[in-house]
Amino acid sequence: MTNQLNGKRIAILATDGVEQVELTEPRKALDAAGAKTELVSPAKGKLQAWRHMEKGDQIPVDVELDAADAKHYDALLLPGGVANPDQLRMMPKAVRFVRSFFDEGKPVAAICHAPWMLVEADVVRGKTVTSWPSLHTDLKNAGAKWVDREVVEDGNLVTSRKPDDIPAFNKKVIDLFSQAGSHEAQPVGAGGHKRA
Repeated sequence: MTNQLNGKRIAILATDGVEQVELTEPRKALDAAGAKTELVSPAKGKLQAWRHMEKGDQIPVDVELDAADAKHYDALLLPGGVANPDQLRMMPKAVRFVRSFFDEGKPVAAICHAPWMLVEADVVRGKTVTSWPSLHTDLKNAGAKWVDREVVEDGNLVTSRKPDDIPAFNKKVIDLFSQAGSHEAQPVGAGGHKRA
């Protein structure tokens, strides 16, 4: 697995209420495989992670959501936690950020409650996905085929159900992200034209 992701720049979109282990464990695996991960968030400075129903650590934010642009990344990781995607899906900039990865054909991975962001971005129609079980009706209503499996890959999308699935999720995410087209890493805010 080592160096499989050398040269890849991965965005992790999260905010206060993220399930800590769903952010930290996949991030460690991506970093260990050679990726450069950046936590993108509307939270200022640090976000408050949770360990199920209890407060976890405060995690430093690398890039403020307002300054983030999908074109500067090779792939996107969406960790869960109930409050995290529920807040993010109410933020048009966050929804556009997620959708832009799909528009550009870049790989995306989402675990647990994070597929709510995929519903909001309207990118699951015709896709086979999994999630925390309580989301299955939302995903079906958005046009997805929901299945109860530890990890599901459909095209450029990997989804998983819960923290227990993280080892299988990490392996599948690294395999998918390693196929992403590398680009010259640009600092956030670097030149280039936005799409209309």
